[in-house]
Amino acid sequence: MMEYKKSKRGTRFAVKNQSSIAISLTEVTKSYTIHHEKPTLVEHLINGRNESFNALEDVNLEIKKGEKIGIIGPNGSGKTTLLKIIAGITSPTVGTVKTSGMVVSLIDLEAGFHPDLTGEQNIYLNGMLLGMGKKEISERIIKIINFADIGRFIDAPLFTYSEGMKLRLGFSVVVHSDPDIILLDENLGVGDEEFKKKSYAKIQEFFRKGVSIVMISHDLRFIGEYSSRIIWMEKGSIHKEGSPLKIIKSYLAFNN
Repeated sequence: MMEYKKSKRGTRFAVKNQSSIAISLTEVTKSYTIHHEKPTLVEHLINGRNESFNALEDVNLEIKKGEKIGIIGPNGSGKTTLLKIIAGITSPTVGTVKTSGMVVSLIDLEAGFHPDLTGEQNIYLNGMLLGMGKKEISERIIKIINFADIGRFIDAPLFTYSEGMKLRLGFSVVVHSDPDIILLDENLGVGDEEFKKKSYAKIQEFFRKGVSIVMISHDLRFIGEYSSRIIWMEKGSIHKEGSPLKIIKSYLAFNN
């Protein structure tokens, strides 16, 4: 388990530990500074500083290994920010984040790619950034290439790829990395209908395994079916959490 802590002074460090907990967030706050484009002199004199916005505020959360967690809430409630904090895409302003094992995110599939490298070279680059060894990647590279359906373009530089090809390649590397934790965003739409079916089938494999999964969705039926626990976010904080049936019933009553 790697622990990352960000104090009010901005200190960040990591330590190794062993636990049955896959993900732990303690007093996590994520703040953004809002820069107004052209503030008037009066606004500048009155405000005196830029406006601050908390996308997450004092979030405490523990997820056990093997749990399937669904996150619901209205737009702007902090769902995606929470996933990005867990993924390490962004760091907390204050608080502690712990994850155990390999974490892969299906949020930003192009992260870690280099436009001047070939598809094959980017597989090695992206795979190693995820925590895979070179030998491990070599053993899986044929499966990765075939699943991505890149064809002869695998030896071409990435800047010649269409957006769909880059997303397919990124998805293929992620799902063949043998992760311990998977982060899913409902907005994931990779490739054409045929590839989407193949992607969905691959994700279903992880649901049947002992992989920890954290997913965002407005589809309450999907969340209810595949989650062992649901977290309801409101205004950057955890409003409620519990069994799918209980939380969905409460959420529907709150929004009707």
